[in-house]
Formats: sequence, C-alpha cells, structure tokens
Amino acid sequence: MKKFKLPQSYYNWTSIIGTTIALVSLFMIVFLFVISILFGAGTSSYMGLVTWIVLPVFLVLGLIIIPIGMLVKRRKDKRQHVVYEKTWPKIDLNDVRTRNATMIFGIGTVFFLLLSSVGSYEAFHYTESVEFCGTVCHKVMKPEYVAYQNSPHAKVACVECHVGSGANWYVRSKLSGLYQVYAVLAKVYPKPIPTPVSNLRPARETCEECHWPEKFYSRQLVVEKHYLADEENTEWDISLQMKTGPTYSALGLQEGIHWHINPNVKVEYIATDTVRQNLPWVRFTNLKTGEVKVFEDEENKLTEEQIAAAEIREMDCMDCHNRPSHDYRPPMRFINDAITAGNISKEIPEIKMKAMEILGIDFPTTDSAMAYIEQELNEYYSSNYEEFYSQHPDLISAAITNIQNEFKKNIFPEMKVRWNAYHNNIGHMEFNGCFRCHNDKHKSERGEVITRNCNLCHSIVAQGVPDTLQVGSIYDELEFVHPNDPYGDWKEYLCVECHSDLY
Repeated sequence: MKKFKLPQSYYNWTSIIGTTIALVSLFMIVFLFVISILFGAGTSSYMGLVTWIVLPVFLVLGLIIIPIGMLVKRRKDKRQHVVYEKTWPKIDLNDVRTRNATMIFGIGTVFFLLLSSVGSYEAFHYTESVEFCGTVCHKVMKPEYVAYQNSPHAKVACVECHVGSGANWYVRSKLSGLYQVYAVLAKVYPKPIPTPVSNLRPARETCEECHWPEKFYSRQLVVEKHYLADEENTEWDISLQMKTGPTYSALGLQEGIHWHINPNVKVEYIATDTVRQNLPWVRFTNLKTGEVKVFEDEENKLTEEQIAAAEIREMDCMDCHNRPSHDYRPPMRFINDAITAGNISKEIPEIKMKAMEILGIDFPTTDSAMAYIEQELNEYYSSNYEEFYSQHPDLISAAITNIQNEFKKNIFPEMKVRWNAYHNNIGHMEFNGCFRCHNDKHKSERGEVITRNCNLCHSIVAQGVPDTLQVGSIYDELEFVHPNDPYGDWKEYLCVECHSDLY
C-alpha cells in the first residue's frame, strides 16, 4: 500500500498553521455543539456567539490560509527552480495521489458545505434570539433587556418588533447592527442609547401582526392607588373608565381612544423635532367621504415652505405606544405599586416622601445608589423615628430591599437611563403624550379645535380617600379633584408642567 501523500506545495509552515487553526476550530465547534445539546439551558448565554459566529470565522480563516501558503511556496520554489513532477494533477483514479486528493477534496467539500449550512442556520437563529439582543452587549443593552423582561411583551422575541418578517428588513437590521458592534467595541456609543425613531418599521407591519385595527377593544376600568407625601402616607384612590373603545361594541372604532387607528380615517402630522414631541400641524382625512381638515398650532404655525419640505407621517400605533417593551417607570408609580403590593409597608412614617426624595437623586453608579438608599433610610428613621425604628426593623429592612429592587428595574446610572431619558406618549402625566395634539391650540380654518377635554378619553367614576370616597357611575362623570390643589389651579396647566418636576 502506497503512503498517503499531499501535494508537495502543502508542506510549508503557513499551510500547516492554517490547517491547525481550521482543525482546532472545527473540534471546538463540534465540542461546544455537543455540550449545548447535553446541557441545553444550563450553558452560558455567550456559547451560541462563540460556537456559531466566532469559531466559524477562525475555521474559514484557517481554510483560506492553507491555499495561500501553498501558492506562496509554489512561487518560492519556482524562483529556486524547483521542478514538480506535474504542474496540474492528472485525473486518474488509478493513481494513488490523485485518488487521495479527490477523496479529500470531495469528502471535505461535502462536509464543509454541510457544516456551513448548519452553522449558517444556527448563526441566523442565534442572532435572532432574545439572549443575543439582550445579553451579548450586557452593559450597553442592560436597561432595555431588564425593562423588556418586566414588560407585557416579555414572551415576544425582540426581532418580532424590531425586525419583523422578510429578508429585506433582516438585512437592513444586520447592516445597521455592524455600526453598533463597532460602537460597543470602540466604546463610542451614546448614553443613553437613542431610540431609532426614524428607522423603526411601520407598526402595521409589526404591531398589527397581533394587534390589528379591526379587533376593537371595549372600555376598561382602571383602578389606581396613590399615596400622598405626608407622614401617614395617606391613600388616595382613583377609578377611571378608559374609553379605549366605543360605548357600544356595534360601533366598532367609530369612537374611543382607538378611533385614531380606524381604517376609515387617516391622521397625519408634521413633527419639528427628532423625537416627535412638537406637532404643530395635523391633518384628518375621512377616507369614506373624502373630507379633509387641517389643524394648526396657532402659537407655532408652519409656513407653506416648511410644510412642503417637511415629512408628513401617518399616525400609527407607535405614535402613542412608543415604549411598549422598554418603559422605565417614574418613582411615583413604582413606589405607589410597591406600597399597594405590601412590599413597602404603608405603616412606615413618611416612607413615600422619603423614597421619592432619595430616588430624585442622580446617582453615578448602581452600587452607590444601593449603598445610599440603605444608609439614608437607616439614618433617617433611627434619628427621626427612633421608637418605630427599634420596634420594626424588619419593616425598614424590607422597605430598603424593595426600593433597591425597584431602582434596579427602572434606573440605570451607568447608561444614564432613568424614567425621563425617553418620552412615553401613553397618557399625559410625565410627558405631553396626548397633549401634543389635544391641547386646545390646534385649530382648523372653521375654528374647530382638537380639545383637551379629559372626558374625551376617560371618565372618573371614583376618587378620594377610601373612608370618604367620592363615587359616581359609568354614566355619571365626576370632575377631577386634585389631592394637593383644593382650589383647582391645576386647570390652568398641563399635567406635565408640574409632574415632570416631582421625581
């Protein structure tokens, strides 16, 4: 039996090193693949990245180095007048060397193509996974990933919203991701990461895959518990009938908040800023009758030239639901909920006020925030409520732990992310939201106004302190009573003008 031989030009250090790199990479891919099958969810979140993206790069690199080494050796030998037996192999399977080369090339090619197809699929699958989006760039994407895990869409894969179906958007997302990878490696990414408002796919191609306009929603009763910043943490309840849908289901989307996505109407607007908070021009079109109305902000009118040059955007779900999975809640809301859930005891004097005071501080790091919360609450209650502190150390300890936990869900100092880093257009308390258009300033030529009447979107059916709760009905709307403004001065302002300074 003749000795197994490779082409003479193969025997050089460059090709041998390339072979070593390729074989080691191949072995590691197979090894990690077996490990992932045996241990499944117990493997590291970075294993997919190494197995299907990093190692295949080294495998291909090694395979490229082999012919480069052979080519260099051939040229070197040619200069030294080394004569090979044959310049081109003779395809004769009776010849051992030709047969060996053919078998190696044929089997190797089939195996490589098989491995490439599996690897390409796994790489595609991995780059589409939630763990790839949320954990590979852990520090950078931590705020988005944590908020996503605590959102209503926690079971929906990131790509379902950020990419959607179709190869075109997949390629676009990966191309845009190349700069993001560079930014992370070079540490030139902004803090906080800006929302790619202009690059988002239209909601009709993503959101409406599950939430379609023809599926209208009935009215909902929302009951909220608030706590005043006084010594007793006085409870203040409010029950709202949210007019998401019509009075009667037979009316479909003819009225209610979701009227904006009625397929029989089209609402368009012009934004003069990149985050779509200033909307001085709004156009309503009734697609059935052809009626058109243009509403302009009287205090901020656009010229004809500005309108002609501006982008006119058709309103869709994302114009209101712009933080559906990455919502960083303000302290007032998550502290109220923590007290309601019993995680923070209402019996602790001034706990609402003290928590709000602490959470209003802009901390440099999460660790410094954790230390300050613990130290400040212990010092405050041991000094000002010494008897309560000595009798209820467990309540103070639980309050500290839960304030820290809520902080870590909503505030991320390292990335400069907190509740006011991103506008949330649902509602009108912390941001203008609805009041971007519904502010009594947008008027048509006929004098029609986009009203800011509270009862247009919701009606109050109960409000006040539990012992003296003012109660109405779903047919009898109560006038809002502000717990800290008995004289009604709030009527002269938008909610955000005061509430944005309370956190």
